[in-house]
Amino acid sequence: MQYYKRGSHTIHDCTYHLVWITKYRYLVLVGNIALRLRALIREICEKEEVEIIRGNIGRDHVHLYISAPPYIMISRLVQFMKGKSPRKLQQEFRELKHKYWGKHLWAIGYFVRTTGNVTDRQVKEYIENQGKDDHFGDFQVQS
Repeated sequence: MQYYKRGSHTIHDCTYHLVWITKYRYLVLVGNIALRLRALIREICEKEEVEIIRGNIGRDHVHLYISAPPYIMISRLVQFMKGKSPRKLQQEFRELKHKYWGKHLWAIGYFVRTTGNVTDRQVKEYIENQGKDDHFGDFQVQS
């Protein structure tokens, strides 16, 4: 399903697959902890105008398939989600403080991949065939 969103000066469809894991791969994202984490992620995404297309919270990891406006830096979005959620979760669920004596619930790093229906080959062909009659259409520098 492909759909485009509109901004004040853009039409866009920027989708991403995100994955990050708990520190030490501990199986702590269960029950009320997982439900609260889902609510926190939803709050952050809503505030940042990011749509969650699909999501899954496993016992030791988070998978998100999101649609974000082009001005959102994915690294910043993940930083918010991984940075704000541990503090709130550890305040509300004492059992997490026994597993994670610091403030770090998540392992370092994350996985991100852009998604879409257009292949690299299709983009190259599109660019090559644009404006064949146009003097500047091929984006080359003449010596």
